[in-house]
Amino acid sequence: MKIRNYDKEHEKIELQMTPMIDIVFQLLIFFIMTFKIVSQEGDFNIKMPLAAQGQGTDDSLPPLKVRLRADDSGMLAGVSLNDRVMGGETAKVLFDQLHREIIGLVGDQRGPGSMADDAEVEFTCDFDLHYQFVIQAITAVSGYVSNDGNIVKLIDKIRFAAPQESG
Repeated sequence: MKIRNYDKEHEKIELQMTPMIDIVFQLLIFFIMTFKIVSQEGDFNIKMPLAAQGQGTDDSLPPLKVRLRADDSGMLAGVSLNDRVMGGETAKVLFDQLHREIIGLVGDQRGPGSMADDAEVEFTCDFDLHYQFVIQAITAVSGYVSNDGNIVKLIDKIRFAAPQESG
């Protein structure tokens, strides 16, 4: 331990910059090497509501309106597509029916100029609805995995209306 004696001549303290620069570079290398790029969880093209909505073209399919209703506890109470109520008691049955209806409306054609290219879904959800049901609804309308393992996209354009009160 160095004891400093302060006399008339004060010792001048010099900062050694080389060890400081070494530490900075070591920290930089550590953070670069441990950085992990997170893969995307989903491939959804979602448009959130804007203050002023633009006018759509007349050639395209009008937006399909999906309404998700919640009960008092936030569980799924009902699903409707374009004001037509889906029948079923469980969420799986409701979303399977929604999926079949979307396939019936959009069709099996793929590629440029197909109905799936122009189709758009607008979700209106109750404010208290649990998030898992919104994700299941998005999954039901956006596509599926075919029997041979290929991803079949149905609707890419998804937007959300302002949430509503349960009821």
